Amino acid sequence: MKRIITIIISSFLSVLVFASEHKDADNIFDIINLEYKGLEKVKSLYLQGEITKAKEALLTYYRNKDANHPDINIDSIIVSEADQRIADQGMEHKFYVHEAYQPSYFYGKDINWEYWPVKENELRWQLHRTKWWLPMGKVYQLTKDEKYVKEWIYQYKDWIKKNPPPSKGKISYAANQQVEKIDNAVFAWRPLEVGQRVEDQTMLFLLFLKSPNFKADFLEIFLLNYNRHGEHLINNYSEAGNHLLFEAQRLLYAGSCFPELKEAPKWRKSGIHVLNRELEKQVYQDGVHYELDPSYHLDAIHIFMQAARMAKAKGFEKELPRSYFYTIEKMIDFVMNITFPDYTYPLFSDARLTSKQRLLNDFKQFAGFFPENKEIKYWASDKLVGPPPAHLSKAFKHGGFYTLRNGWDTQSTQMVVKAGPSAFWHNQPDNGTFELFIKGRYFFRDSGSYMYGGDEETLKKRNWFRQTSVHNTLTLNNENIKTTQSKCLLWQTDEDTDILVVENQSYPNLKHRRSIFFVDHKYFVIVDEAMGDATGKVAVHYQMGEGDLIYDHNNLKVATQYKDGNNVAVQVFASQPATMREEEGWVSYRIREKNKRPAYSVSVDKKNKMSSRFITVIYPTANNEPLPTINAQILTEEKSPSSQKMTLLVTIENKQYKLGYNHDI
Repeated sequence: MKRIITIIISSFLSVLVFASEHKDADNIFDIINLEYKGLEKVKSLYLQGEITKAKEALLTYYRNKDANHPDINIDSIIVSEADQRIADQGMEHKFYVHEAYQPSYFYGKDINWEYWPVKENELRWQLHRTKWWLPMGKVYQLTKDEKYVKEWIYQYKDWIKKNPPPSKGKISYAANQQVEKIDNAVFAWRPLEVGQRVEDQTMLFLLFLKSPNFKADFLEIFLLNYNRHGEHLINNYSEAGNHLLFEAQRLLYAGSCFPELKEAPKWRKSGIHVLNRELEKQVYQDGVHYELDPSYHLDAIHIFMQAARMAKAKGFEKELPRSYFYTIEKMIDFVMNITFPDYTYPLFSDARLTSKQRLLNDFKQFAGFFPENKEIKYWASDKLVGPPPAHLSKAFKHGGFYTLRNGWDTQSTQMVVKAGPSAFWHNQPDNGTFELFIKGRYFFRDSGSYMYGGDEETLKKRNWFRQTSVHNTLTLNNENIKTTQSKCLLWQTDEDTDILVVENQSYPNLKHRRSIFFVDHKYFVIVDEAMGDATGKVAVHYQMGEGDLIYDHNNLKVATQYKDGNNVAVQVFASQPATMREEEGWVSYRIREKNKRPAYSVSVDKKNKMSSRFITVIYPTANNEPLPTINAQILTEEKSPSSQKMTLLVTIENKQYKLGYNHDI
């Protein structure tokens, strides 16, 4: 068998190419290792030429085999209302593809696997993950209603018939190509979707196996298709990123759950090798996954943990070194520290809004994996067991995430800043941005992502949310920053004020330095310096929480107006004459959902190489009290560009705060 080569440029495929000369096996005994322990009767019948009886014996072997699977317990299946609904809709060919595409689309009595009701790539890819099959299997286990088995077998065979793997030759898809012309195999046989089916079918096999409608002839169809999937996956790994992790973990599943297949040892060995290698490559020393996306960071944790659970269940846990588990624990530590008190995390990059229950369930899994870790146990118990972590603010300098907080409960204040290295497709040009939570409310939220890939109109919608100007950071002429390679110049925490100084060469001739002071662990002062020869409009942008704002354009000041009295006043002080401008603001918590919210910018005209500076004061107010009188200035004698020290004076209601740093940066 010659190698199948898949070249993937960018995580979600600017170009996809399959080149294949693979020939599928003709019958089940071409792929079964008849020397495998337990298959003695199968082998004997096969050697006697009793092929039909040998297939029946193989089916009996699988039905009597221990159904040990770490992700599912056949004896205690639980079917939720959503499972029942998805299963029943699937019976009618109304396929649940993704929560963002509801209600589910009807794919025809004669299933049209190429139906594309919304010209978004994600819809088409997600279809081939066949997510409604597992609910059908769970409902069958609970009800023993054979109609679910019969329909699943029909759909399974239909999928195979209408979605052949890439044949000899090439197919390619360029991002600007008209969507109607994309070859179906790009969607049906992308390695990520192949991997999803490989994993799910380890459970589907157990759910349906003992049905009288699961006959020996279908077992042959199933295993031949499964073998085809495994071979395609091992020869078409993605080049990098979370896709590669998913694929390796799922190939490990294939090799572990179907060890009777001749290629299974190769699959398992490959999956373990890739996971061990990529754990070191994709996770920074501080435990941050290198895609810099909280959602995909959690996905990566679950990938590594799923692989470890399968290794333990199947008896090869020793093939994973101790460092493997130590790194997972550091990744969980990162999640705990960027998670807000209400059990959500920032919407940075392509992250989606999570729910408290979902994140609690995650922490419960983590606690089971690391039972001695008291901080994980604290989060897993809804903060009821044990004291909170002894520290408050924490820096993850390698990954570029910084948390400034004054407590762990919902009455606390917490800011999470993102200013890290360059990353991949899911990352956004947003260095220096932040989210802010105060007493149960988000006053600054990242804009989210809204859309993935698709036709020209879909990409336009996606790119709006990716703009630097719709993040809480600085721009030159409202252009996206050209470089995302921030470095931490200073991280300092003490009893009174936490200080963070980060710097990014955002444009070829403009460096952005952002200094953040968490004063008295109560309010924030942000100093933005735009340094370099660049000229043009330099602006700081702020994306506020949903709700009305009071604008004071003359004083570059805004204030929120929440009726419960939990509010903030935000005022900017600029080194040059400045203009406040209300801007278009949206926030997207989930794919294909967006909410209107206020946003604004404060800009100056930078006409020479002199630095432009902004001081922003974010001050909490309560009980609808009058807006505070605020003043802030950098002390004159220390205004030189790129200074190793800074001193500024902030006055709030006649109380003065002298802030600054003096450090070799």
